[in-house]
Amino acid sequence: MTELRETVRQSVVLVSAIVAVVGAFIGSGAAGGTPIADAAGGALAADATPIAPGGPAFAIWTPIYIGLLAYAVWQSLPRQRDDERQRRLGYPIAASLILNAAWILSIQFGFLAASVPIIVALLAVLVWAFRITLSSRPKNLIETIVADGAVGLYLGWVCLATAANVTALLVASGFRGFGLGADAWAVVIVAVAGLVGVILAVIGRGRLTPAISLSWGLAWLAVARLTGGLPSMPAAITAISAVVVVIAITGILRLRSTPVRGTSGSDPKVIPA
Repeated sequence: MTELRETVRQSVVLVSAIVAVVGAFIGSGAAGGTPIADAAGGALAADATPIAPGGPAFAIWTPIYIGLLAYAVWQSLPRQRDDERQRRLGYPIAASLILNAAWILSIQFGFLAASVPIIVALLAVLVWAFRITLSSRPKNLIETIVADGAVGLYLGWVCLATAANVTALLVASGFRGFGLGADAWAVVIVAVAGLVGVILAVIGRGRLTPAISLSWGLAWLAVARLTGGLPSMPAAITAISAVVVVIAITGILRLRSTPVRGTSGSDPKVIPA
């Protein structure tokens, strides 16, 4: 029964990854679907809100999907069947993949209001998965990349995507900001996103991948506010400042937490991403 249960878990992760990749293909517009930027009345377009990152930012999904698909294949190998770390990580990653596909589906059908609780649930599941990766070290470089690396990239990006999604719904619903201007709200939300990046750096003891994807999104947010159709110098400056702070703090914590050969039996060759 134990072997069957673990085989089911491996199969669920693999099928979920395939579903997510197919959903992403449809969401890109390549299979006849509407590109995400054009769906839901353009609520998530680069110039729809001051929090929306520029179009090239979404290229981050390529390494995220490659990493998740690679994880799904790697964890399905017989030697991973009885791995305790994969037992704990498998279903949270599978849930994140299904939620991602559900989010794409909600946007494709124009259900912007439904997309917010879905992406919040996705964020919660990724925090769960991230905590699991923090609780034990990967066995080798492959696991570092496909498990810890993919989860970190995924989480960092979804942190910013959640803020952008919620903002898009508020703007589409006619929210007036309680008298505060769009620039002021943009500064507050971007600053909070930067604070989240710092928190992830502290909790993750300098994990690189969450900082990379979050900073990538913030950098393209700054580009969109400086060169796009919805300019906002305050938002751009705040985003650039957030990138600098997140990268600096992550780098410092990374250096402090990097194990030194020969101390405490640690292996410096396997450093979580």
